[in-house]
Amino acid sequence: MSTYEKAFLISGRNTLIHKNKKLDLIIVNEESDPVVVVTRNGVKKFDEKVPANRVEAKERYMEVVNVSGSEVFGETKILLFIQAINNKEYKIDYSKSDTDLFIRIHQESYI
Repeated sequence: MSTYEKAFLISGRNTLIHKNKKLDLIIVNEESDPVVVVTRNGVKKFDEKVPANRVEAKERYMEVVNVSGSEVFGETKILLFIQAINNKEYKIDYSKSDTDLFIRIHQESYI
């Protein structure tokens, strides 16, 4: 059994919960979809190069989350909800990735 603890939790069918403020989450859905970063301040598009492996990500205080991987959801998602550490829930709609509606605040306070 691995002693590696993930910086996120999975809740339901399409919700990720960011739980470690020291690590940013890099959310990868499909290669054609834009990459998203979850920080302690919120959610935004990620314009930098995605870390190639876990070691490189750890050096940059990041964790790469492959949404379609078997350890997360096992399929690509069109709609994804993220509960960030800043007490807000964000809605990421990959069908609107080229618009301002791609990342929106879904709930101001989820607690």
